[in-house]
Amino acid sequence: MVTSRSAAAARPERASLRRRGPVLERAILEATLEQLGSVGWNGLTMEGVAVGAQTGKAAVYRRWPSKEDLVADALQAGLPTLDEAPDHGAVREDLYELCLRVRDVMYSKPGFALRAVLHECDADSAGRFHELIVTGVVEPSTRLFREVLRRGIARGEVRSDAVDDLVLDVIPAMMMYRSKVCGSEWPDGEIAAVIDRIMMPLVRAERG
Repeated sequence: MVTSRSAAAARPERASLRRRGPVLERAILEATLEQLGSVGWNGLTMEGVAVGAQTGKAAVYRRWPSKEDLVADALQAGLPTLDEAPDHGAVREDLYELCLRVRDVMYSKPGFALRAVLHECDADSAGRFHELIVTGVVEPSTRLFREVLRRGIARGEVRSDAVDDLVLDVIPAMMMYRSKVCGSEWPDGEIAAVIDRIMMPLVRAERG
């Protein structure tokens, strides 16, 4: 039997779930990523997200009118940033660490969710999420790879004509192919092999 005292004791707990503003929005976005990880794009529903965020469905729809809008914001808010190139004074070490960072982004919870979405959703929605990959991962990583190679040129490690679009595509293309076709999760040794056996011979300056 529920007494007035026990009901009163339960009220503060219920009140603590009445989050608003940015706190509630973060909870909804986190719940969206959790849903994508557990049930995928096709299984994700606004109702399920609301349950996961411990809020009402109306609170979700007030902020995001569609599943596509909600998922896009969750992925964009959750993807780790690539904002600074490593600088260890040697191009090989810089390329290796940068590859580790890119791998960590793509195998983070948002990165995994993003790849799951691209595999499941229809062509129209996939185009929108493809743009997230370009702006959130491809463009930042390309900028940092270019910066690392330019530093290598300045130090005399890298040939002067090595910074072009084809060279900059080599590592991302290898990572995408090996993960999608070969099922690789890019262990450290595989990243090191790509740097040592492909990238360094490709860009290394000739010694006079």
